[in-house]
Amino acid sequence: MLTLVGCKDCRLGIVLHTKISNMAKKAISIKFGEKVREIRMSKRLSQEELADLAFVHRTYIGMIERAEKNITLVNIEKIALALNVNIIELLK
Repeated sequence: MLTLVGCKDCRLGIVLHTKISNMAKKAISIKFGEKVREIRMSKRLSQEELADLAFVHRTYIGMIERAEKNITLVNIEKIALALNVNIIELLK
């Protein structure tokens, strides 16, 4: 939801706020994790093998796939490179 809110500290008196509910944030993480798992399994990689290829801890991959982590862009790139896919493929 996009809202405009007055702000006494802002020169224009308006601050732009974007609100994404916790459910929407969780849905994004779930979809991303499912996509990582789908591609990983299609390449017959274990979570540990993917973690080694992406230079992340082995438990991190599981947490991403279970939507327990909010992954950074840097780690998205590491995983994409490890899976030999374009970042866009992970975000579809």
